[in-house]
Amino acid sequence: MTSPAAPNGPTAPIHPGALTGPHLPAREPAGHKGTFGTVAVVGGHASATRMMIGAPALSASAALRAGAGLARLVMPAPILAQALVMCPSATGTPMEHDHATGLSIHASEVVGSLADVDAAVLGPGLGVGPSERKLVLAALRGLNCPIVLDADGINNLPSTSAGHPLPGRIVMTPHPGEYRRLAATFSEAGTGVSDLMSHDPVDPLRRPAAAKALALATGAIVVLKGHRTIITDGREVIINTTGNDALATGGTGDVLSGLIAGLIAQFPGPAVQGADHAPARRHLLELTVLAVRVHGLAGELWRQRTHCSAGLLARELCDLLPAVIEPLRARTPVQA
Repeated sequence: MTSPAAPNGPTAPIHPGALTGPHLPAREPAGHKGTFGTVAVVGGHASATRMMIGAPALSASAALRAGAGLARLVMPAPILAQALVMCPSATGTPMEHDHATGLSIHASEVVGSLADVDAAVLGPGLGVGPSERKLVLAALRGLNCPIVLDADGINNLPSTSAGHPLPGRIVMTPHPGEYRRLAATFSEAGTGVSDLMSHDPVDPLRRPAAAKALALATGAIVVLKGHRTIITDGREVIINTTGNDALATGGTGDVLSGLIAGLIAQFPGPAVQGADHAPARRHLLELTVLAVRVHGLAGELWRQRTHCSAGLLARELCDLLPAVIEPLRARTPVQA
């Protein structure tokens, strides 16, 4: 796969017009649903005071709209059926639940049920608490597939993870609020990464340095969401220029996490060879950059088709992903 990064240096912006040819391998004509990868989405929350159902369903829908063959929703048992109504093409794995507090689980059992997936989204709508934190840590340590760490997957990271690279192949997708919460958590740990607090995840001129600092602190590929989303592996910093303010609405971040995982599941890239993680990490960065660009272009396509500046629903964004991705496989223009 050709890198979508611009050739003019590590902070050069990516221009929408750069989509001039296929950046993705051709889809296997004789393939089946198992050929194109399985994405698991671990999230959702059901307690006496709060319900969060839609976020995991949106992520699963986006993974399927990105071309993944299968999606699996891993959610608290009381809300799994509702989420499957929202995303009927997915399958479901229930997690044990306590009505008062939410999750009541054996984290190792949940992780064990995901041994066959090709990519995972961890955190949409999960909630924050001891059980959720235990699940996040168990998944990070136990899953062998790439993980997109989103929303409460990020919020549940404990201070003890500060200064220690996260295990495995991780893409972390914070918005500025989640960045600040994590920076505060790491600062409380009293480690050398406390300087994250000095970075501004909102200021356009300082956002690249903020994202890079978080990538270096965690070892993850960081997607710092917002106007001109920043993608970095801690070395190369890429500024996305697609998208518009119609995307500033609830659920579009869940779409992005599922889109990233859907591309990863389809195109696993080179295997890690011994201690050499560089080729696999580079491939993961390229797919992440491409997913962010596609996400923005889908927002632009929605505006072209509706002639509206606001009112986009996240599920509509999911439905536009195939039209934006297809030109990456064949030299055909996106039709408004």
